[in-house]
Amino acid sequence: MHPEILAQKDYTSVSDHEAPVRELFPGIRLNPLSRGPAGAHADALEMEAGTSWPGRDVHEPGPEKVCVVAGIFNDGACDYPAGTFLRVPAGSWHVPSTTTGCTLFLYYPEG
Repeated sequence: MHPEILAQKDYTSVSDHEAPVRELFPGIRLNPLSRGPAGAHADALEMEAGTSWPGRDVHEPGPEKVCVVAGIFNDGACDYPAGTFLRVPAGSWHVPSTTTGCTLFLYYPEG
């Protein structure tokens, strides 16, 4: 074991079950996991079966990077099963939904 790993500056871990959960819309919950000093952040998003974002989800000021952790995610055009990675460019949009329920890991490198 190397306990000095955990002593490194800003080396942290958090369980998505420990993070404060915020319900964005009915059946859609956001778990903030990490925030950087320049605005970058990472979140876990849980969507219950049959839920949908109410309208377009526009990405500004920067891109969104999405990893489907569990279930099947739909962006309004296609279904993406667990294990899929999506890069959503700045200024683009999609309409997140799921028929089965899903968990997503979201990363916003520019805030």
